[in-house]
Amino acid sequence: MSAPPPTSQPTSTLPWPSPTRAWVLVALLMVAYTSSFIDRQIMSLLVEPIRADLGISDTEFSLLAGLAFSIFYSVMGLPLGWVADRWSRRMLIIVGMISWSIMTALCGLATGFLGLFLARIGVGIGEAALSPAAYSLISDYFPPERRARAISAYAMGPYLGSGLALIIGGQVIELAERMGEVAVPGVGVLAPWQLVFLVVGLPGVLIALLFLLVREPERRGLAPRGTDLSLLTFIGGRRTLFMLLFLGFSVFGIAGISFLVWIPAVFMRVHGWTAGDIGLAYGAILLLTSVPGVFVGGWVSDRLTARGRVDAPITVAAVVMLALVPLVLITPLYPDPKGALALLAVTSFGFGMLNGLPGTALQSVVPNQLRGQIIAAYFLIGTMMSLGSGPTLVAWVSDSLLGGPMQIGVSLATVGAIATLASAAMLWVSRTGFREAVEVARQWR
Repeated sequence: MSAPPPTSQPTSTLPWPSPTRAWVLVALLMVAYTSSFIDRQIMSLLVEPIRADLGISDTEFSLLAGLAFSIFYSVMGLPLGWVADRWSRRMLIIVGMISWSIMTALCGLATGFLGLFLARIGVGIGEAALSPAAYSLISDYFPPERRARAISAYAMGPYLGSGLALIIGGQVIELAERMGEVAVPGVGVLAPWQLVFLVVGLPGVLIALLFLLVREPERRGLAPRGTDLSLLTFIGGRRTLFMLLFLGFSVFGIAGISFLVWIPAVFMRVHGWTAGDIGLAYGAILLLTSVPGVFVGGWVSDRLTARGRVDAPITVAAVVMLALVPLVLITPLYPDPKGALALLAVTSFGFGMLNGLPGTALQSVVPNQLRGQIIAAYFLIGTMMSLGSGPTLVAWVSDSLLGGPMQIGVSLATVGAIATLASAAMLWVSRTGFREAVEVARQWR
């Protein structure tokens, strides 16, 4: 079931899909992305019961929340990105989504560290199929001047998923804890945290089937025949630009992912809140500030692009990162929980503004034949640095350098502020190279 071959009609004269069809696609992709992040974020509320049942440390838990997922999510992204550039992108999404949903449910059947670690690896492999195919599809449904908003709408998924996981998950956890162990027919007796994984995992199979309604679009923005389309060769031709883009956005991800993983622990340990309390509060913040922040970031980028600012996604990202540095530093350290929540809301809005900009920037400087692979390459570096090392780095600094679990807020503030400042500097430097690359890419449209 291959994607349609490149048309002989110049891509610049192809009619774009209708706005209705295009936004229906974005809505479905956003639901899929939301589901994937519910599966990921639920781990942050299960820190204490998983640690207690499995007898593991913060650092070992961070391996479950980060490395177990991220290493295979990152590595498998490249071959799956190659598939997305050559095969039906909607079918790739369907297969991947069914796979990660089943593996999430299997997390609930794990009885030890190794079993849970292996199930998290399976989740990572399945989820690696989504974004390379999604970004490529969106780029063939939307023209460049409307693309940032569409990609940003898709990129709302992490915050919608994280917010819903925190709000619903926190309440489900408290309900499950009041129920105690539950006997599931054909499965056996499950602890409350195991039941949560079953509840959040299985609905994804039904969501996956909705993608049977999606049409595979014509591929546009194709580089001329005879062009060397090796990903490494293409990146090597602008190695400085891609190094700055990949590292700039990836290092910032250390701060963003670490906040998602460790802010609940800061409130539970330092401020004495329950999982339900912080889940409801942080989930509401993500839904009410991060989600609109994502769209605002895309809207600002599109407005600047329409006015001729071809480096808009990079400039917007660098300025927002710089403004976030003091917020990232102060929020985990603020002594009053209400004040800390207010700061967290502003910080989360800023995090949201940045979420759709990496994909927008990268899709602007590569031909269609590499769009899935370039996103996979970015996710390889970004996920390993942010999800793979971010939570573990924060935990290691707290456990090894600062005196233990009660210093998690100090560690989060320090690591996050340094990462955010470094990222802003790298993206600012990349602007000239980015403008040159966009001018070259315009020849393919």
